[in-house]
Parts: sequence; C-alpha cells; structure tokens
Amino acid sequence: DESAEIIMLEKGPYVSFANCGLPYHIGGTIQDRDQLLVITHKDLKDLLNVEARTNSEVLSIDRQNKTVTVKDLTAGREYHESYDKLVLATGAVPIIPPLPGVDLPGVYVLHNIPEMDAIENYLADKSPKRVVVVGGGYVGLEIAENLADKGLQVSVVEMLNQIMAPVDFELAAVVHHHLAFHKVGLVLGDGLKSIEKVDADGSLQVNLASGEALPTDMVVLAIGVRPETSLAKAAGLELGVRGTIVTNDQMQTSDPDIYAVGDDAQVTHNILKQPTFLALAGPASREGRAAADAIAGRPMKFPGVQGTSVVKVFDLTVASTGLNQRQLEQAGLPFESVIIHSNSHASYYPGAAQMALKLLFSPEDGRIYGAQAVGPDGVDKRIDVMAAAIKGKLSVYDLEELELCYAPPFGSSRDPVNIAGFAAGNILRGDAPVKHWNEVEALDRSAWLILDVRLPEEGTLGSIPGSRNIPLQQLRERLSELPKDRKILVYCATGQRSYFAVRILRQRGFDAHNLSGGYKTYAYAVSPQSHTPEPETKTMTLPKAAAPTPAGSEYQLDACGLQCPGPILKLYNKVKEMGDGDIVTVKATDYGFANDVGAWAKTTGNTLLSLENAGGVITARVQKGLSVEESEEASAMSKNGSQNGRQKDMTMIVFSGELDKAIAAFIIANGFASMGQRATLFFTFWGLNLLRKDNPPAIKKNLIERMFGWMMPRGANKAILSQMHMLGVGTGMIKSLMKQKNVDSLPELIKTAQQNGVRLLACQMTMDLMGIRQEELIDGVEVAGVATMAADATTTNTHFFI
Repeated sequence: DESAEIIMLEKGPYVSFANCGLPYHIGGTIQDRDQLLVITHKDLKDLLNVEARTNSEVLSIDRQNKTVTVKDLTAGREYHESYDKLVLATGAVPIIPPLPGVDLPGVYVLHNIPEMDAIENYLADKSPKRVVVVGGGYVGLEIAENLADKGLQVSVVEMLNQIMAPVDFELAAVVHHHLAFHKVGLVLGDGLKSIEKVDADGSLQVNLASGEALPTDMVVLAIGVRPETSLAKAAGLELGVRGTIVTNDQMQTSDPDIYAVGDDAQVTHNILKQPTFLALAGPASREGRAAADAIAGRPMKFPGVQGTSVVKVFDLTVASTGLNQRQLEQAGLPFESVIIHSNSHASYYPGAAQMALKLLFSPEDGRIYGAQAVGPDGVDKRIDVMAAAIKGKLSVYDLEELELCYAPPFGSSRDPVNIAGFAAGNILRGDAPVKHWNEVEALDRSAWLILDVRLPEEGTLGSIPGSRNIPLQQLRERLSELPKDRKILVYCATGQRSYFAVRILRQRGFDAHNLSGGYKTYAYAVSPQSHTPEPETKTMTLPKAAAPTPAGSEYQLDACGLQCPGPILKLYNKVKEMGDGDIVTVKATDYGFANDVGAWAKTTGNTLLSLENAGGVITARVQKGLSVEESEEASAMSKNGSQNGRQKDMTMIVFSGELDKAIAAFIIANGFASMGQRATLFFTFWGLNLLRKDNPPAIKKNLIERMFGWMMPRGANKAILSQMHMLGVGTGMIKSLMKQKNVDSLPELIKTAQQNGVRLLACQMTMDLMGIRQEELIDGVEVAGVATMAADATTTNTHFFI
C-alpha cells in the first residue's frame, strides 16, 4: 500500500539479523559477520518505504488513544507515536531459570548479535577449554557442534531423557550416539541446580539436580524460549497458551486494531485443531504476510501450523513434521507407526547414505499424523514431501503412489517416502503386523519366540537376548523347528529381510510379526544414551603403545551406499581373504558403521587402526589380527591359562539336574554377568531337565520318549537336593529358607541369568536320546552341539563342570 505510513520500532541495534546463523558464525562456518545482517535501514526505506527506528523501546500501549510510548535509548528521551493499526512482533526471549550462578561471568545465552559478540570475545580473551551447554534442543545442539568444531570439550545437559524433543526417542538415540562419536558428552534426565565459581581464574562448576558436578570454563544456557508478551499483557490483550497473545485466523488479537505475529502469537495446530505456541521462522514469516494482507484490506486466512523443522548435528540431518508419538498419546489419538532404513539415492551411485524414517499414521484410515527422519543426506527432502502430504490430508496409501523425482544421483525408483507408505500399508492390510523396540522386553517369552533371520556373522554386532537364529536363506527348509503354538517376532538388521520372513511364515500358518526398524533401531534405543565428554578429534587412532603389527598388503574397500549389514559383511569377506598383518581401508555411508566396525573388530580378533567421519563418509582402517600390544597381552594371558585375551569369560557344563548344584551354577553365571563378562552354560543329560517347561505343549512321541518324559523331573521347580532330600522334606526346607533370606528361587535365578545375557545351550544329542523337543524348553534356550560349546570354550579362561 503506497499510501500507508509504516514505522518499525526495534529495541535493539539491528532491524533484521539471521539469529539462526549465530552459532555458525561462532563456529567459523559463516565467517563474515555482516552476512548475518539480512536487511538494513536503508534497504527497508528504499525497497519498501518503511521507516525503521532502532534502539527504540516501546514502553506501553494506550489502546484507547491508539498510541505507544517509545523510549529512544540513544538519546534517552521518551515520546508518543500514534497508530491506526499496530502489529506486535516482539518474538520470544531465552528462558533463564532463577537459579544461583546464572549471572556469573562466563555464563551466556545466544539469542542476538550482541550476545554472539559477547561469546566470541570470551572465547578470544579467556581461551576456555571446556563448555557445558544446558539444553538439548535445536539451539543447544547447534552451539555444541560449533564449539566442538573450535576444539572445545563440550558437554550437553538435558533434563529430559532425550535431546531433540520433536522427534521420538529411538530416532533421538541415533543422535545421542553420533554426539558420542564426535566426543561430545551427554547427560540426560538431569536438570540444572546451580552454577558456582570455583577458582579465581574463572573456572566454573555446573551442579546438577542428581548431585553430579561438571567442571567447566564456560556455560551456555539453551533451555528454550518463552513468548515476550509483557507489552500485550500490560495493555490488557487476551493471552493464551504459555502466555502467547490470542489471535484469530487473520492474526488479529482481542483488539481488532492490534495484530500479533511470530513467536509471541498463539496459533492453531492444523492437525489437532488446538491452540499452540510454535517458535519457528517459517510460520512467523507467513503469519506476517497474513496480518499485512488483512491490514491492507484483503484478508487471507492463516491456516495454522504443523511444526516442520530441521537441524544439522555434525554429519547428520534431523527433521520432523506433524505430530510425534508423545503428542499423539497426550491427545488420546490412536495411531500406528513404522520405521524404515533407506538410502538417500540409488545405492550403486557414489555417495548414497542411509537414513532412518519414522511414519506415524491413523490405524483406521491411514491418514498421516507425522514423520521424522535422521541421516547424513536426503532427510530434508523426504520430510518436506511428508509435510506437503500432511497439509494435503493424504494417507499412507497415497504415499505408495506418489510420483517423485528419480535419477541415480538424486533418488531411487522406490523413494524412501514410497517405501514408508508401502510399509505402513502392509500393516494396515494385515500383511505384516509389527512390534516396536520398546515392546520387546515386555513380551511373554512363553507365548512369543524371537527369531533372528540375519546371517550368523551378523551376530558379532549383537542380538536380542534369547533370540533364535535361522537365516532367511534357510527359513523355508527349517520351518519344522518353529512352534505354531506361539507368536513369532522376526527381526533382521533393518526390517526388510524380516518382512520377507514374516510373509513366508504367515502364509505357512505362523502368527509372525516384524520388528519395526529392525535390530538397528532396537540397538540404538536400548544401549546407554548418556556418555562423558572427550577431547574432540576428527580421527580416532590407537595409542602408540598399541602399535599395529608390521603391515602387509594394503587394500581399499568401497561399501558406500550399502545398507546395514552390507558394509560389515563386505568387510568380513574381505578380511577372510587377507593375510595376517594386511590392512584394508573401508569407506561406508551407513551411519551405524561407525559403531559397528569397532565391535566387529573386537569380536573377531582384528585391529581397528583408525576411524574417521568426513562429509558423511565413514572411513575405517582395519588390520587383520591383533595389534602388537594386544598380541603380547593375549600371549601373556595364554601362559596364565587364558586364551584369545578373554581372561574372565566363563563356560560351564551343567550335567547335574539337582537343585543345590543348579543354584550354584546360576549364582556363578549371574556373578560373571554382573561383572560385564560373558557366561555360557551348556546343559547335557540330567542338567537338561532344568530347562524344561513346567507345562509343555502336547507333542507326539514314541513309547520310549514318553517313558523318559514321565521318569525325569520336569523343570526347575521339580529339582531336588543332591543330599538330604528326605522324601522332599529337605528340599522343601531349603526352598523355605531361601524365601526367608530373600534368595531368588531357581526359576528366578534362571530368568535373571537370561536377562543378564547369559547364554543357555541345550545339548542336541541329549535331546535326541531322551526325546526332548525344542518346544518343551523354556524360551531363550539355544539348541547346539558339542562343537558350539567347544568353540565357545576356546575363547574363555574359566571353565566349570557341575
């Protein structure tokens, strides 16, 4: 409107600056400070005929006379300015909790350019080595990354049990591990209590609610923001959610001549249809446009928000749109979800990287509620598509049919968005029902069998305790080994092969379910999330004392674009071909490879020489065989009766099925497990009875097999003492004393052992002799021959025979 007089009043010295870019200037990514100044006074006047007055603080609003009182902070004078229409765009301010020490030198917030300048000056003048960032949201993570890039030792403290509240825990867990890879400490589930100065040189200590104390040289508070609505409150405008200014769909407040836009305005969530507070730049810009249209006489309705956001965390991109699981549960909306792991573009084209994508949807009609993703590349593109799908009220069935760009450098013929739609559609059609990572532990193992359909060598990366391994390639030939009277939870690395297995099993009469996201998601979520900080290094190398053995031939291996477990399997096969001392440099874009390769090398007796992550490509140098130091250590331990360096691991042959001996066996096993050591129990002959179910299913047997079943005690509850049984009196007395002394019963000891990861092996030969079937054994027991037990025994130093 060329006839309008537009005056902008800004309390600070800048009319417009890129506050989202502040952390990146501190870290050096944005080197020119002036690039943060998006527009100047002169630009506003020349382009839009807007008079911008900086250093001008509005003190009050007189709604009746339609004036505002302004203080010129430069001249120190006050004056009144009239208005026909008033727009409040006062934004939000950082939350600074009223706790001791938050005003100490060296404690900062980052919200504007003067605060950025103060942090940069402190870094230059004091050269701090350690920093604690309080808050694990977008700003906190961006600050943490950029300070780590400057070489500081960084710790992030978050009161919730996860960082990145907009995404669900299992995806946040990926970021937790990525922070650990970059040597950033993480404290979860603990809040700030106080900050204190501990030395004259300015050293600080951050005290947490748990009692833990973190020494540091600097603190950045990134706890969040609150809407700055003090002017509106004083003027009597209606306030809403979290103190925001209530607005209608044209951004008008309770006073029709006053509008509110941006972080100070209450808006409507367009999925829940409920008022909300959302501090994001994109919606704020669109709210400003809606208010301007209304003031100019052509009102357009602001449609609301759904919360689409993205953040960079070192080499990962994390993005989300719509509702997450916590919001859906709070709203009481029934929902289902699925997690897929898919490449950013065609795997055969260089640079393909795997992402995890979670889709939340209605179990009734498939309407999309939300989506979130994490990965090195292509994440923002997929979440933008999902955001448009939510806006258009599409369903998961529509995602199956979306026609998206495809060429090998940019995508796949089946885009991750399509695959998410396929996976969700499979659930809704009943083709492949799913269970989720957080449901596994609660499964009744008497009613469920957990089936691992990965290749045996993938087990070096870990497995779900108590699961049974039948590779997908062998499944059709080994169906007779699976019970039809129990449900089966099937998993692989990412959920794809287990989907194939579920389809096979369901068509053969089994009640099979897929583990959504596979072992990859499960392992990220159930592993420890917090970790202590380490000095940031871009390359992880062995200390000099752990020098590699003399190098042989050098090999290069490209595993980029391969999904888990592809990189590990390719490495495994290459190392098999190499000679001792040979070195292979392997490159992979699967972000899980950074964690997997170290565990694989340790388990298989090889040496990880170095590990680095540059531009989303993980490069590992692996030498076949142990390092010089590890070899000498293994040799020394071998002379003391140890083999392969596993001095404290244990194997036990349980031959007896008597109560007192069985109690001793499991107490010893649990003791080893509690020390973080591996324990394997091999049950043969009478010891096998301890693993039988109290009430096994009816199984067809011949006369001899039935006679064995009648004569032998069935299960741990039927075990008797080896001495002083006295027709059951002695056994009863021992059980009573155990209860009085709070000693776990034998069944409880067995259950605890399984929970602690103790491996229970049932002798195949004994089972064949006595006619015992797998279905008669308690859940989590593996059937194995003596070769399996012997192989396990060669890697342990402590052996028992009971």
